[in-house]
Amino acid sequence: MQKRARYTFMKAFVLLLFISIGNPGFSQNKTDVSLFLKKNRDVHLTEVESGSGNLFHKLGHHGPAIENQWLGFRIYFDKKAAIDVYSKATPGLELQKYKWYPSKKQQQKGAGADYYKVGKTVGLGGIKLWDGEKVVPLHPVRKRLAKVSTEGDSSSMEMLSEGVAYKGHKVDILVRVTVYTDKREAKVEAFSEKGEAVQFATGINYFKDLEVDKQDNYIATWGIHPEDVAAEKVEIGAALLFNKNDLEKQIDDGNQIILISKPTRKLETWITSANAREVEVNSFEKFKTTIERR
Repeated sequence: MQKRARYTFMKAFVLLLFISIGNPGFSQNKTDVSLFLKKNRDVHLTEVESGSGNLFHKLGHHGPAIENQWLGFRIYFDKKAAIDVYSKATPGLELQKYKWYPSKKQQQKGAGADYYKVGKTVGLGGIKLWDGEKVVPLHPVRKRLAKVSTEGDSSSMEMLSEGVAYKGHKVDILVRVTVYTDKREAKVEAFSEKGEAVQFATGINYFKDLEVDKQDNYIATWGIHPEDVAAEKVEIGAALLFNKNDLEKQIDDGNQIILISKPTRKLETWITSANAREVEVNSFEKFKTTIERR
């Protein structure tokens, strides 16, 4: 009986190994999440909330963060609610080890870095609202809540901003960013949680010397960001992908290109990035090729 049980177990193990190697739909999870308080870096949280809507200085990497093997993203836990990018030189998971900020020596040995500069903009695909005349930040709020989770071969972070003043009443806006194993693009979803139609404002920022390419379904940038937290200056690419039928107009304010949605309860876009340290995607042309092949 023991030999037979051992034989059955080995058959099952070999079958599972065969499936995992031979079936492209069966993949190991290569994503992760990160959320923690600066004062207690070793305790990993799944959610956190604030009545003021501002935990920027209390949270590690200033808000929730997620990653796959290609790159990482975070949402700032404050009135900006902007999305920022963590760039990698080689594929792999890094947030648990480096907490978004590797040392100079670690970067020189191959760790990733924060080359992207958000400033006072939406960053890459951040969400605000449009009231018909101006961009409305998701602030002030009654409460702001952040969550992170991993399921299957994907990881997500959410930011719920409750009680945002919009056109004479209050709305609750949920922003969810999801990364996937073996997929360079991340999905950004914005929801009006109470069901009212709103106009979302999203976009991509840029700087004076960056290359900018605007197409019908994406806007891409490439160049050096004026960031000062990385060990060296590295060219970085960023792109916001969208369905033009979801949009009403675009606005360029000199620092960012803002996309205004038609009135809706949900908006979906995709964001992606690359940098010059990556061997296979180290130029603007190569980066745009990866976008157009998706």
